[in-house]
Amino acid sequence: MLVVMERREFIKGSAGILATGAAMQGVANASYKRAGQGPSGARFQLNYAPHLGMFKHHAGDDPFDQLRFMADEGFTAVEENWVTRFSVADQEKFGKTLDELGMSMGVFVAHAEFSKVTFASNEPAMRERIRKEMEQACETATRVGAKWCTVVPGGYSNGIEWDYQTANVIDNLRFAAEILEPAGLTMVLEPLNPWRDHAGCFLSKVPQAYMICRAVNSPSVKILDDLYHQQITEGNLIPNIDAAYSEIAYFQVGDNPGRNEPGTGEINYKRIFQHIHAKGFDGIIGMEHGNSIGGKKGERAVIDAYVAVDSFVND
Repeated sequence: MLVVMERREFIKGSAGILATGAAMQGVANASYKRAGQGPSGARFQLNYAPHLGMFKHHAGDDPFDQLRFMADEGFTAVEENWVTRFSVADQEKFGKTLDELGMSMGVFVAHAEFSKVTFASNEPAMRERIRKEMEQACETATRVGAKWCTVVPGGYSNGIEWDYQTANVIDNLRFAAEILEPAGLTMVLEPLNPWRDHAGCFLSKVPQAYMICRAVNSPSVKILDDLYHQQITEGNLIPNIDAAYSEIAYFQVGDNPGRNEPGTGEINYKRIFQHIHAKGFDGIIGMEHGNSIGGKKGERAVIDAYVAVDSFVND
């Protein structure tokens, strides 16, 4: 996930990071000394969550040293989309490390299809796939201490009326919720923009996701409002946050154009963060974007960008 991220790039990136970390276990604890707090000494007002690899030039390749660096810089959460691909032992160590650092686990991907028809299908094979993925998600969440998992509910068919497909999505989400609710796990549905990154996805807008969540009517089915995607798809970010707020459980960010840190594009993230903070949002905001500049300089620029947009004041 560098500069302009494609969600598919998480697969190679996360697997490579963890493989490198496993090979370095003998020297991991000595490779990075914790600094206590970031150079500003400040903690953030909101729970911003970097992803593995974002600060590797400062912390090294070991993922657990990266977590320690994030904590030292004031971050209280982390995202790792493909933690389901880690070994059971590494998932357990990941969760234990987060607990020791006082950090929260953000979303991981439970189901993500970008063109294949999955949740919009009424085929038994798709229902069975959903069952297996939701069960795996519950197991993973227990190990890493996660409360949320991402669901991108696949593509749509040009040969079936849209409303029938919407009904299929609702039915499949109700089925999935029956598995997630006893585990206390919430799937967050992510609308993706069709113009720049993800043509062909069934779910593209916040109002559409809101309608589906209201129809499913489960505490385990909510919205992931990725503001990068929604700036491209529909804009009107704060009014849509307000209109759908009862069903929004999670935010992700990235500036547009470029999908890099706040301040590199057109979105007024300082104003948006002030707004959701005033609404009482105390969940996680995933930093699902690239670094606009490479190396240590770029990593420090990312941290400084969040210090800047987090400096809002609410009356």
